[in-house]
Amino acid sequence: MKGGSFERIALIGVGLIGSSIALAARRAGLADCVVGSARTAATVETALRLGIIDEGFSSAAEAARGSDLVVLCAPVGVCGAIVEHINAAGAFREGAILTDVGSVKAAIVADVAPHVPNGVHFVPGHPIAGTEQSGPEAGFAELFDNRWCILTPPANCDDAAVGRLQSFWEGLGSHVELMTPEHHDLVLAITSHVPHLIAFNIVNTAENLERVTDREVIKYSAGGFRDFTRIAASDPTMWRDVFLNNKEAVLEMLGRFSEDLTAMQRAIRFGDGETLYRLFSEARELRRGIVEAGQDTDAPDFGRRGRTMDGDGDE
Repeated sequence: MKGGSFERIALIGVGLIGSSIALAARRAGLADCVVGSARTAATVETALRLGIIDEGFSSAAEAARGSDLVVLCAPVGVCGAIVEHINAAGAFREGAILTDVGSVKAAIVADVAPHVPNGVHFVPGHPIAGTEQSGPEAGFAELFDNRWCILTPPANCDDAAVGRLQSFWEGLGSHVELMTPEHHDLVLAITSHVPHLIAFNIVNTAENLERVTDREVIKYSAGGFRDFTRIAASDPTMWRDVFLNNKEAVLEMLGRFSEDLTAMQRAIRFGDGETLYRLFSEARELRRGIVEAGQDTDAPDFGRRGRTMDGDGDE
């Protein structure tokens, strides 16, 4: 068995991220068997029909039983209860690695760690990849190619388990970086969570304008508003849980954002073109850095067919 490969991978959730993990693992030959569970029988049946999983279960415990890698691909708010259920059923395999794909890490550690039995290695993770699409049909093997996956192992975590999971994500096509859960949550608050919050808010603002009709909003959305609507199409359940579980970091970044927005507002009010030009130029340089780092795509269907989008559809 090559490094980063597993005998049996259990995906607790087979939506966009779970199904993409399965497809990428098959592409790289990193799994002998992939099984999965989901909240609805229809999702399990779809994943089986598409060949994403070899076996499907209605119970997370049955999917996890005998698996040497268990991946929580469920909303952040329910992961603790899922692991408690698996542990209560005695379904964890000795020496198994337990990980997740949630875009909040400190809350996951707090909720999940108390239910992880001795002999099971809990290595929280977050692939920075996704689209606004959902369900097993949205998955594709290339989702993680040239994207980052952050692992946040606890201080006492087994180094061999961390290394094995890192090799697994690298085999799926990702670059991997390790950091603390708290630092992860602060970084993601500004790179993902606050941008999504702004997108949700500006789309709702447009919808509620009394002097602008819905037809006009749709008709003239080829400007920047169109890109906000793409982000705002993301799964509301996932994002509700993200904001409720990362509130401190999000509120801190929102405070900084509000201060910077006030500075721009002041520059516009007083006709300070020099300040506006400087701020816009700095933002443009950051955008160029993202492109140069390979974290962008020039595909004309960017974000529409579930093929490429960096961000959390996620996460």
